[in-house]
Amino acid sequence: MNFLAHLHLSNNQPDWMFGNFIADSVRSSQLKNYSRAVVQGIKLHQLIDEFTDHHPIVMESKERLRPQQGKYSPVVIDILYDHFLAANFSDYSKVPLVPFAKEAYIFLQSRAHEFPPTVKRMFPYMKKHNWLVNYANREGLESVLNGMSRRAKFENRMGESVEMLYTHYALFEKEFKAFYPLLKQRVDQEMALFSSADKA
Repeated sequence: MNFLAHLHLSNNQPDWMFGNFIADSVRSSQLKNYSRAVVQGIKLHQLIDEFTDHHPIVMESKERLRPQQGKYSPVVIDILYDHFLAANFSDYSKVPLVPFAKEAYIFLQSRAHEFPPTVKRMFPYMKKHNWLVNYANREGLESVLNGMSRRAKFENRMGESVEMLYTHYALFEKEFKAFYPLLKQRVDQEMALFSSADKA
């Protein structure tokens, strides 16, 4: 899952949302620099990635892409699944996508001074091009994947993946819709444990 899912799954809890957003840029040795709640958000991000990467439904999606995308198939699936979340956001959120994204940008901007360096460089571009909303349409999806393709260290075909997505759209969408409620259920269980630990 990519940025939209990580933000949505944070259950509107500010520190969890912040930790979830910056997690990929925080080393384990740096966890001591953050509050307990932000660290919980970072751990939530790691749980989401672990659950997603090894789930049989997601593995089916990745295998369909693997002949074309090779080792980048998990990266592309993360983006494609965010596309389906954005395109069907009203099925999973009481708040529509556009105001959800607007509030997320405002909140994250308010804490930009706490961003790790890599996030500081990325966030203005993300906000300017409104990734969270534009995941929902083909042009936005192509833009994000083409950008990732240019920034990748190794030769790749990520920019070509949108064509395959639309060739097998119904299958990918069916897999996402089967998987996302299971992920949300697992995340809700973990957040309940966090809340219980905080009250203890």
